[in-house]
Amino acid sequence: MRSRRDEVVLGTKFGALRRPDGEMYFRGDPDHVRAACEASLRRLGVDVIDLYYLHHRDPAVPIEDTVGAMAELVAAGKVRHLGLCEVTGHELRAAQTIHPIAALQSEWSLWSRRVEAVVAVCVELGVGVVPYCPQGAGLLTGSADAGPPPADAVPLLDLLRQVAQRHGAKPGQIALAWVQQRAEVWGIPVVPIPGTVRLAHLEENVAAADLTLSADELAELEARTPAPVP
Repeated sequence: MRSRRDEVVLGTKFGALRRPDGEMYFRGDPDHVRAACEASLRRLGVDVIDLYYLHHRDPAVPIEDTVGAMAELVAAGKVRHLGLCEVTGHELRAAQTIHPIAALQSEWSLWSRRVEAVVAVCVELGVGVVPYCPQGAGLLTGSADAGPPPADAVPLLDLLRQVAQRHGAKPGQIALAWVQQRAEVWGIPVVPIPGTVRLAHLEENVAAADLTLSADELAELEARTPAPVP
């Protein structure tokens, strides 16, 4: 990492912990914010983190207090930009009053559009969006590894296959292209982060960046998706 530090934008998260029994819990108190950052810098072997995310807000700590401690890290030169994950529009606005938020990470795909109410707030505040699970945790790839699709997903999967055939692509690539094109639709930076453990899938995901869906295809796909929460 040290020898190639200038070639990457380095992002990491803090705040999600596990108890001995495996149960997950979240900490966003200022002491933990500072300690977690120091631990990340040490493990990564770097002096500064480009994008530091709160993994999930701590229900016991006001978001303003957590972001205030994160802002101190920016002032100290240990962090360059701040990000939040899975927050509401109200929480995002509250955080923005303390320090500019660069990115929101949340699930966003043709199969999960609930975040779009918060995306509207991102547009208002100029916050970029980093969608995770842009291929519906494998569902939208049509892969057998994802298991049998729910019945209400079948029409969308059938359409994804049809659109993929038109482009000489795979369904998962079309799903990823849809998320990427949200940048143009919403007018904010959108950087999806599909996960994979196979090189072939990584190459397919990268190739999806070259796909452009027509306005008709976008509308056709969205007509088959679960309606986003207003």
